[in-house]
Amino acid sequence: MGCNDPRPQLGSKVYAGSVAAGHALLHWCWHRALNRLHWRPASAKLNDRKRFATVIRKSSLTFIDKPQRAGTRLNYMTGTNTTDRGTDDKTIVRDYFNSTGFERWRRIYGTTAEVNKVQRDIRVGHQQTIDTVLAWLQADGVTTGQTICDVGCGVGSLSIPLAKSGARVFASDISEKMVGEAQARAQQELSNNSSVTFSVQDMDAIAGSYHTVICLDVLIHYPLADAVQTISRLAASSEERLILSFAPKTPLLTLLKKIGEFFPGPSKTTRAYQHTERDIVAALQAEGFAIRRQAMTSTRFYFSRVLEAVRERNA
Repeated sequence: MGCNDPRPQLGSKVYAGSVAAGHALLHWCWHRALNRLHWRPASAKLNDRKRFATVIRKSSLTFIDKPQRAGTRLNYMTGTNTTDRGTDDKTIVRDYFNSTGFERWRRIYGTTAEVNKVQRDIRVGHQQTIDTVLAWLQADGVTTGQTICDVGCGVGSLSIPLAKSGARVFASDISEKMVGEAQARAQQELSNNSSVTFSVQDMDAIAGSYHTVICLDVLIHYPLADAVQTISRLAASSEERLILSFAPKTPLLTLLKKIGEFFPGPSKTTRAYQHTERDIVAALQAEGFAIRRQAMTSTRFYFSRVLEAVRERNA
């Protein structure tokens, strides 16, 4: 059996980048407005500018006072939808997570202290999503002896704990480097790493049947039409349960993302797509699944909606 994916990792990467840029910009504009209402010494205003520059720097944002130079303005970590629109999303995801994105997200999804405050916040948010899914499965006794397909496994953040819990895990990712890192971590952490199988696979190549199929922080990289097709493929391989996450499309988060998009960075990145819960639920229902559990992970820079769906006969 083989499972597969097009993913990188979550909830909200590029999306979180756009939101981070939006947060920083709104924060700065707010203080600019206050400065106009109240006279303050020039030295105090200079300190404000320094503090803003510090926020930008710590958030891995790049600010250029002359944005006309190469169109470079603000960029958070992976950037904000600055990729070549002539390239398909799957190729962009694969190339990014096999190059500059790999080291960046390997650190975020690891334990190294070599991360800034924003990256650490995303690490916390991602782990909360992982913990939520593990708690759901363990509460239902799904992890012991069951087959689980982790689509878009990344560095094994979910696959390895599932294997430790007694599940038979089939994990895949579109990125060869991510899979290599996951295999290395599994070898270090698992006494019997035969309980998890990793493979480099495109999501279109998913095959076999599994008790539970999980796809976390993948749909953010694909527009709605592709996301619906992905859900259909995953549902076809799921015997009982399908768990997935997506970047929620809400008025506030959409506004923050739009603000961030006014300040693209120069580096090549993945695109970020938000989805409404209504659209995702409709896609699941069309495949014969009903929502059983739902959760929202929300930190300062990480936003991820998680849904657990079961086949109608088991709802």
